[in-house]
Amino acid sequence: MQTTLADFIKGTPEGDEAEAILRACVHCGFCTATCPTYQLLGDELDGPRGRIYLIKQVLEGAPVTASTQLHLDRCLTCRNCESTCPSGVKYGRLADIGRKVVEQRVPRRLPERIKRYMLKEALPRQWLFNPALRVGQALRPLLPKPLRDKLPPRRAATVWPLRAQARTMLVLDGCVQPGLAPNINAAAARVLDTLGVQLLAAPGAGCCGALRFHLNDQAAALDDMRRNIDAWWPLAARAEAIVMTASGCGVTVKEYGHLLAHDPAFAEKAARISAMTRDLSEILPEFEAELARRVHARQVRAEPVAWHPPCTLQHGQQIRGKVEGLLRAIGVEVRLCRDAHLCCGSAGTYSLLQPQLSLQLRERKLAALADTGAARIVSANIGCQGHLQSGTETPVEHWIELVDRALHGGPGG
Repeated sequence: MQTTLADFIKGTPEGDEAEAILRACVHCGFCTATCPTYQLLGDELDGPRGRIYLIKQVLEGAPVTASTQLHLDRCLTCRNCESTCPSGVKYGRLADIGRKVVEQRVPRRLPERIKRYMLKEALPRQWLFNPALRVGQALRPLLPKPLRDKLPPRRAATVWPLRAQARTMLVLDGCVQPGLAPNINAAAARVLDTLGVQLLAAPGAGCCGALRFHLNDQAAALDDMRRNIDAWWPLAARAEAIVMTASGCGVTVKEYGHLLAHDPAFAEKAARISAMTRDLSEILPEFEAELARRVHARQVRAEPVAWHPPCTLQHGQQIRGKVEGLLRAIGVEVRLCRDAHLCCGSAGTYSLLQPQLSLQLRERKLAALADTGAARIVSANIGCQGHLQSGTETPVEHWIELVDRALHGGPGG
């Protein structure tokens, strides 16, 4: 694709990156066939190829309109198109660059600005989010159904092992996960403790930065990333890895090195942190034989589960097959639904900002999962879990909780 960037971005790091991405696109349209929003809307501008053309026009200095903004807002950033693209076009990065420019050029209406401001200021801060969540959960029976569905019942935090082990790894607490599902990281800590690894959460580490970044407050997002690096750095020398239990956080932390490459104070540290970062599903296969031995010794019979692979795991991190393989090794019957590559519609704050499209995608995904006949759904990202659970009575949980029960007992183990 030929490009002639406008002076405002030509020669900048973002301009050079965007130009390289644009020139890699060969207009083939393979991406369109796997784009969830194109499948729903049937509009070329609501598919990756059309959005690439829109971003190209913006970066070449064409007028930016509310229509351009709408088509970019409707993108889930699921990155399914990246998995499909034969030319290796990094659409996700191009979308981030294009959205940032459009956000600066097109003023949003006041209600939309207020909603986005509240999301980016409240959700990443546990001290704001958790009390608000508790109030909502206390009033849950009185709330209208759409709001009630967004609020899971309160769950008590479970025991976190504290004994020292020969091996140490760090884990990211994140922002909303500790309040919505406090058992996920605790389950990971218990499983790893059984395998001789101590899991530590660094004080001061919080939101990975993805939430603000994808709401186009990229400067604040980079500050979130710097804060996490500062929190992890004193412990990084004795830790083998930084473990991610939310794939949405994992795909972002793995990109710290790229996103902070031009920050002289943080570039080297960011690259080191990204290199240390592993999704939990990349860690546990090392212990597969030991896990299988321990679970089989308990003669556990786990119920069949439907596996929903988050987009941030299968497309963002390009990790496929590891969770299914591990669960099957410990005796779990894993069933995949049709179109497992398609997004469930959660996509961070997308379900709040684009509710109609999000709900359509959720209903499609839940129908496909129901067709598997499994009595339980497991996933690897808190956003997917909450979004799917709000539309079904079938239990939805993180896959590590299932492994924890298989090792240590509990309902559904």
